[in-house]
Amino acid sequence: MAEDRTGTTGTDDKRQDTRQRAHADSMTEADFAGVRATEYGYLDETSHVYLDYTGSGLPARRQLRIQANRLTRGVYGNPHSDSPASASTTALVEEARRRVLDFVDADPSQYTAIFTANATAACRLVGEGYPFHPRHARLLLTLDNHNSVNGLREFARTRGAHTTYVPLTGPELRVPDAAISRALRPRRGGRGLFAFPAQSNFSGVQHPLEWIPYAQQHGWHVLLDAAAFAPTNRLRLSRWPADFTVLSWYKVFGYPTGVGCLIARKSALGLLRRPWFSGGTIQVVSAQGQWHRLAEGEAAFEDGSVDFHAIPEISTGIDWVESIGIDAVHDHVARLTARLLSGLLALRHGDGSPLVRLYGPRTVHRRGGTLALNVLDSDGTVVDERIVARDSARAGISLRTGCFCNPGAGEAAFDIGFKALQRTGRHRENTTIDEYLTRLGLPSGGAIRVSLGLPSQPSDVDALLRFLLHTYRDRVPSPEGLAPRLTC
Repeated sequence: MAEDRTGTTGTDDKRQDTRQRAHADSMTEADFAGVRATEYGYLDETSHVYLDYTGSGLPARRQLRIQANRLTRGVYGNPHSDSPASASTTALVEEARRRVLDFVDADPSQYTAIFTANATAACRLVGEGYPFHPRHARLLLTLDNHNSVNGLREFARTRGAHTTYVPLTGPELRVPDAAISRALRPRRGGRGLFAFPAQSNFSGVQHPLEWIPYAQQHGWHVLLDAAAFAPTNRLRLSRWPADFTVLSWYKVFGYPTGVGCLIARKSALGLLRRPWFSGGTIQVVSAQGQWHRLAEGEAAFEDGSVDFHAIPEISTGIDWVESIGIDAVHDHVARLTARLLSGLLALRHGDGSPLVRLYGPRTVHRRGGTLALNVLDSDGTVVDERIVARDSARAGISLRTGCFCNPGAGEAAFDIGFKALQRTGRHRENTTIDEYLTRLGLPSGGAIRVSLGLPSQPSDVDALLRFLLHTYRDRVPSPEGLAPRLTC
């Protein structure tokens, strides 16, 4: 079930693939260096090494100029009206909706794009409205999932539906196809909703998109978390027709923040039953009669006034990414990822012992530009992630430390057994994070995540490698002065 990043169907799609691949091949590293200097020069001007693109992309300067020009040269009002200001806004919002569907190659006769506050809100729309049932509609998750997807199990639980996790295996933290096949063909009980990430926000593993049609053939609806995948990979719903796909636009092109998206097949959207209504979601409502009728399509799911100043900037961001070419971005990030992996694996203490421990794939095969690791001191002990956070901040390096809102991948990476987790979970009251870690026998509260994106350059990779070698080689760093952990 190996996922084909560029696969499409039909002659026209193949011609499009050829054109886009030719564009990707025409982008050189010198071209990306020019893009960095022109559009992301604020990084080098402030001596900042940014390595947290899975946390957030960065905006190009032209994106911000375009928004400033638009807002200072026009009048835009709340779209829930027929005034000239409202009409101008509505036109821009609907254009962004069309651009979103085109960006993910989704047929507008089959799909609609619903604007949300973020990917989390998009997941919640599915969870609160999906018809979970004790016998007929359960929830199936891979252990590798963001908490915004893990949280769906609480909606399932309140309706008496069972949640099953498919485990990760091996050092690459992948889900075996055989395990997915067994889970999607249960001996008893109904099907329901199957949710997984196209790319792990913990390890960078890219899970096979072939799971989508396979699950649907066996009676499941599929929710695809594409938040970490879309910034550097071409997503084609014409080939991988997930019922629900969630995205966060600031992860793709840095700006605007506060706007996510639920891209839903219209047939699947019709299954959702909203437990409430709000401004903007109803066709007609009575206060005294206490009845309401929801609006049709996406309007029933866009609560209140959408962020009508931010949503038009999705079109601007898509314009920017497409001017570079998503395949070109993919290849650029893959080259840098290979450089980073090679450099990290080569880091050694004076006695030859490794300086870092990597979690997940050690090559660029079926993985993205997100890497999880821990630093090891000269005794081979994991260095507290708070020490690395402190030291990297002093060096002007932005990276991520902790569990990255993906507890399942962390539990698999750190080899924490089910019984230990179950036993420790019984003592949740008045337990600090540090006490929780001690009971699990963990030396640290998580890992270090390094991630690459469109603006990244070889100099960023090399700066991180120099920092790690200079700061931790043949050393046992002191944890003195570290603040207590307050959250995972």
